[in-house]
Amino acid sequence: MPFPNQDLLIDVSTLSELLDDGNTDDVLIVAMCQATVYEHKHIPGSVLIEPAELVSGLKPAVGKLPDTERLSTLFSRIGLTADKKVIAYDDEGGGWAGRLIWTLDVLGHKNYAYLDGGLIAWLKSGLPISNGIETNAPSNYQALVDSSQLRSKEYLLENLDAIQTNALQIWDARGVQEYRGEKVTAIRNGHIPGAKNLDWLELMDRDHELRLLPAEIIRAKLANLGIDLDIPTITHCQTHHRSGLTYLVGKLLDMDIAAYDGSWSEWGNDPDTPIDTAE
Repeated sequence: MPFPNQDLLIDVSTLSELLDDGNTDDVLIVAMCQATVYEHKHIPGSVLIEPAELVSGLKPAVGKLPDTERLSTLFSRIGLTADKKVIAYDDEGGGWAGRLIWTLDVLGHKNYAYLDGGLIAWLKSGLPISNGIETNAPSNYQALVDSSQLRSKEYLLENLDAIQTNALQIWDARGVQEYRGEKVTAIRNGHIPGAKNLDWLELMDRDHELRLLPAEIIRAKLANLGIDLDIPTITHCQTHHRSGLTYLVGKLLDMDIAAYDGSWSEWGNDPDTPIDTAE
């Protein structure tokens, strides 16, 4: 059974056919990776966004959304316009591509898809690659933030009762050692009380070029951990990078999902936030 929102996924063969046919006038292919990777090998026609361009970089919550001026400059540079379908890919299984898709949602640009398996699947399929730097004609993009996909520390604190009673759920995308507080990543370690943990890596098929696991397997993993597809959900990790993928999967599963971009780097470095270390 496919994902309910299967149209948010595109496979490498379909993208290859689009490129071969030249049907890309209304498509903007975006590589989410480091410049050194992109310059060496990227999908032909794709433009680069480096991960650091999608985060504020301000401590302690370095993963928060950049301000609208930075976002306007970034998306103008790559030539984003309202009529463009963004096809996002990365070289790591979907974290940064998912972060881009979340950013587009926050900006109200709903026309996008994720290239399943990204650059890894493209290379494994033996498809053509380019090197060097490609650019598009710049646009005049004006970023406006829609906060419906964005959750703050203050929102979570105000809704702790709802989390405890399962009227609202937190999907923690970090590793289990981080969730338990055994791995030190902040001044205080553990998890938001009531949060449920499924590591983002558990969503990838490592034997299939880091494509997403089939929908039914992901559904079973979520159900086993008590993550209910019908309950409003907020996802996070350390900096809302790994939870870019869990956000994307939530969208594919038609969940009511938003993201806490402050993530653990904000929550765990605040001396007053409640923290749990239990299973």
